[in-house]
Amino acid sequence: MRSTLPMLVVLFASVALGDGPGDNDPAKVRPVPPVGIELDAETVGRLTERADAIDGMLPESPTRRDDMLRWKSDVRVLTRAVRNGVKYREFMKPADVKNAEKLLDLAERRAREVAAGKPTWQGDTGRVVHGFVSRLDDTVQPYGLVVPESYEPGTSREYKLDVWLHGRGERSLENQFLWQRLNAESQYEPKETFVLHPYGRYSNAFKFAGEVDVLEAIEEVAERYPIDRDRVAIRGFSMGGAGCWQLAVHYPDMWYAANPGAGFSETPEFLRTFQGETLNPTPWERALWQWYDCPVYAVNLAQCPTIAYSGEIDRQKQAADLMESVLEKEGIDLVHLVGPKTGHKIHAGAKEAIQWRMDALAERGRERVPQTIHFATPTLRYDQSHWLRLTGLERHWTPARVDAELHRRNRLELETKNVTAVEVSLWPGEAPFDLTKPVNVEIDGRLLVVPPARSDRSFRASFVKHGSGWHPGEPATTGLRKQPGLQGPIDDAFLKPFTFVRPTGKFRNAAVEKWVKAEMERAVREWRRHFRGDVRVVDDTEIGEFAVFESGRGNLVLWGDPSSNKLLAEMIDDLPIEWKERLSVGDRRFAEPAAVPLLVYPNPISPNNYVVLNSGPTYREYAYLNNARQVPMLPDWAVVDAAVENDPAWPRSRWPGRILAADFFDEEWRVTPADVSR
Repeated sequence: MRSTLPMLVVLFASVALGDGPGDNDPAKVRPVPPVGIELDAETVGRLTERADAIDGMLPESPTRRDDMLRWKSDVRVLTRAVRNGVKYREFMKPADVKNAEKLLDLAERRAREVAAGKPTWQGDTGRVVHGFVSRLDDTVQPYGLVVPESYEPGTSREYKLDVWLHGRGERSLENQFLWQRLNAESQYEPKETFVLHPYGRYSNAFKFAGEVDVLEAIEEVAERYPIDRDRVAIRGFSMGGAGCWQLAVHYPDMWYAANPGAGFSETPEFLRTFQGETLNPTPWERALWQWYDCPVYAVNLAQCPTIAYSGEIDRQKQAADLMESVLEKEGIDLVHLVGPKTGHKIHAGAKEAIQWRMDALAERGRERVPQTIHFATPTLRYDQSHWLRLTGLERHWTPARVDAELHRRNRLELETKNVTAVEVSLWPGEAPFDLTKPVNVEIDGRLLVVPPARSDRSFRASFVKHGSGWHPGEPATTGLRKQPGLQGPIDDAFLKPFTFVRPTGKFRNAAVEKWVKAEMERAVREWRRHFRGDVRVVDDTEIGEFAVFESGRGNLVLWGDPSSNKLLAEMIDDLPIEWKERLSVGDRRFAEPAAVPLLVYPNPISPNNYVVLNSGPTYREYAYLNNARQVPMLPDWAVVDAAVENDPAWPRSRWPGRILAADFFDEEWRVTPADVSR
């Protein structure tokens, strides 16, 4: 349902747009973020020494660990922002230096209060900033919060939470973000509502580490403040609108409503429309667009009330128009408010119309147990909506679908496509069944009878598809299989804690050694530059066989070859490759002496985690220029010829080198034969 509103004044939305066709040459990639102003030695020394001194004021051994950790993070998020801004030349104008001094003033006041055990800012209302320690890499990440005036510490009252995702800002690094969140009014500040502004790990449209940042920030706020988990909304504009579309379709059961404005909702059509880019994707690249292409998941919005907004003359209106047409095919009439004669801004009339709809939806709150669920996904990375969870697919990166319906007369119906295992879970009090009778479950026309709901009105049942069809039971527990959180591709490994393992031994091939060292250095540098974190790096001689259990470091990223990396040599026989004088992946043998594998695979030491070979996140500097490009560039495995330093067909701003082969493992983590294409 598209609604054009009467023309009123418009509200300015501060965003930074891409440069269009000027950013379409992989050989001419401008730096993102840009290089800031050069500071004099006195300023560098003063800011750095002051930040270090403030950190030194913090207690070493907290007696109330959880609270103290949060208080210290609220100090360190400020000092880290200033220290890194100085170190990496990230002040963009002289005013940034003055603002950094004021951030350090705030950090010093907080540090003194931490030392006294009296963090008064935790009771502040209005605009505040906090920090939290991210589970990905143990770095302190920032977020802004608008605290309603009625809030009082210790209150039993629960508040709504609006999550507002910001627009693209290539110059908005931690210093600039923190200053803005302390001083700039939010687009929306509804009454009696907390408004969370996640940083999202900079300018990545809240994808990958940015997506994890949003989820972690929500959990952090819910632990600090009395948040009603049934009244959390996801909202955003421009790049934040793109993030809103993505988080709404990926996690439809988290929100009472979604409110995306402008942005993009998929990759190929947006880049053709907005960027004027000619696309020539590889087969695996096209398949992996589905990770963040919302039309694939659009039907999930049947469980998430959605209010879209666009300016009538905004090129980014394309995103909502496309979603509107996709949803129409599903029988869903998208509420799409359009500001007349309005560009890339939020129309004042639209703002009012959006907010009263959001308020009405908040009154009802999130629906915990919908009678019907329509759920689509091409990957078990996104596996769940409310009481329905997919635990096995016939084939990843082919859309899977389940349409499910609960009936009060002890009946459950499911229709599936591309699904091999599914689970139904109703929490205590949620099962609508007669407790004295078994539950009849019809899956794809096959009738199965399972035990009744339990005395607390909870219900759980799992079903697997094999042989003659569907049967009650759990997926196989022996052998490897792709499952939620362990399904690839390579980039999935960087959505959990990870550690780089650096080789210390001698390489067999000089070209491989040069390539590995350069790529590892680049991955460390770009994680900091683009995802605003610090990679944990250990030498292969320092990490024991069971270090993954002892340290809780999660996924291991092994760099090098079996000759240079001790841990890789110990694992190589349990990986789906043979790497001696030449490399083989399944039946694919590579004659090139400098062929290097990049892959993700279940860790033989810790099968619930990944091991990755020779790769960080797979999109590179060319993708930084437009957020819609920021998608996985490699599948589960690939082979690079390290001896070829410059191949125009595989520019290094997009690829790690000349790709000799790349593909997905099958659902049992086996190599697909070379003559079988997707």
